[in-house]
Amino acid sequence: MTTVEQLANDPHPVLASIRPVGWVEALNSWVVTGRSLAVQVLRDPETFTVDDPRFSTAQVVGPSMLSLDGTPHKAHRDPFESPFGLAETRRRFAGPVQQTVADLMSAVSSPADLRTALAGPLSVAVVAYSLGLPPASAPTVLGWYSAISESVSGVSAGRSVTDAGGAAFAELHKHVASGIDGSDSLLAAAAHAGLGVDEVVANAAVLMFGGIETTEGMITNALWYLLNHPDQLALVRNEPELLANAVEESLRLEPAAAVVDRYATRDIELAGHRIRRGDMVTVSLAGAGRDPQVFDDPDTFDVRRPNARRHLAFASGPHICLGMHLTRLETLSALEAVLELPGLRLEPDSPAPYGLVFRKPPALNVNWDA
Repeated sequence: MTTVEQLANDPHPVLASIRPVGWVEALNSWVVTGRSLAVQVLRDPETFTVDDPRFSTAQVVGPSMLSLDGTPHKAHRDPFESPFGLAETRRRFAGPVQQTVADLMSAVSSPADLRTALAGPLSVAVVAYSLGLPPASAPTVLGWYSAISESVSGVSAGRSVTDAGGAAFAELHKHVASGIDGSDSLLAAAAHAGLGVDEVVANAAVLMFGGIETTEGMITNALWYLLNHPDQLALVRNEPELLANAVEESLRLEPAAAVVDRYATRDIELAGHRIRRGDMVTVSLAGAGRDPQVFDDPDTFDVRRPNARRHLAFASGPHICLGMHLTRLETLSALEAVLELPGLRLEPDSPAPYGLVFRKPPALNVNWDA
């Protein structure tokens, strides 16, 4: 029988065995791993909703754009939407992101764990800047985030919200609430649009949550794949224009957010399986990215793959990732800087990506020539 630990360690064989959809007892959920079926579920919030008391993130941070559908979802998401469009992202964030990367890289020396030295602090700094949060140290915010993330993953695995997760959110709530009165912050704009303090805080939390997790995971996963595939790294070094596609290919193989949960609002059939009203339906973004009906040789890391961007790492439908343009910008800026390090190499003991809901290497231990 499939276990939660097995799914956290290496889910891909299990996901392949049940494609396009199958019941996973360890999760008490149907798991969708076929890409076309995943798109169907993600784009049909009337049949497959997030608005359910079991939704893991909502249990930790409360109702937000992530855990609502329909009119309430629109009311929560709209105040945050326009600042994260592609053109606005490039205009507002290109300079600050590049400067933050440069500052962080100037403080790094070999050997280093680039997850804690670069990916984590970068993601915290940029999400705080984007929301207009009050100042706080990166280790403090990362501590809150780690406790909340572990609590969400625990809920997904069938456990209760942890005391540490609840305490971390209480601290985050106090911190975010103190910045709502800022005259030109995105938090203040959301409050002026009609959201209450708890609603602003919950949405800020999921944006921080997504912004930190997605960026940290994208950077570390992309570097892990490149450094474990010297032939592909050599292609990128020789043809720098391949770097953007290398990032998309790593997203396809190992999305930072591996799954998203939905709940059936009516009886329905999916690929010959009878889904009952109330059943949990987990969409495996990781499984969809390795669907052999869409991607040739799907387990192979290929920086030249022509359709790498067809992954679903940012989901699809009304809940598509709000900050996907920003996190791509951060990841490319970070990778461009890191790949300039001479003789860059992964330490032999550096761990592989791990996690049930959020997947990334627990550390990215590297060395390079002085």
